[in-house]
Amino acid sequence: MRKSTQELLKLLNETPQVSDYIEKEKENMVQQTSLSQYLNTLLKEKQIDKSQMIKLSGLDRTYAYQILSGTKKNPNRDKVLAICFALKLSFEETQNLLKATGYPILYARIKKDSILIFALQRNAALVDINEMLYDFGFETLT
Repeated sequence: MRKSTQELLKLLNETPQVSDYIEKEKENMVQQTSLSQYLNTLLKEKQIDKSQMIKLSGLDRTYAYQILSGTKKNPNRDKVLAICFALKLSFEETQNLLKATGYPILYARIKKDSILIFALQRNAALVDINEMLYDFGFETLT
């Protein structure tokens, strides 16, 4: 069973050598990977082709292909979240993608993030999410 962040922080605090902690807890560590690698893995797992994902994400076709090929290294977090909704990722899968690619995870104390969490948990379509964001005065994802 995976340990919580709080448990890991406690263990890290109690460990005299960081190398011991890293070795012992390597299974609980997030492996950072490139966004393009992670997304291509998800496309295979979800059995969705690139063109379908791009259409559902609402992203510009060229821009999305640059993300998938790795030539666009740092798309903003909203673009990544649009892809998460296009792939119909669960809340946990979305959090894992954000963590693995170095983006901040969704945080329920942030109003915009709470809207996104609400939408993820209800499998909302991107158009509905963008409408909710707009209604609350936020920029849309795409």
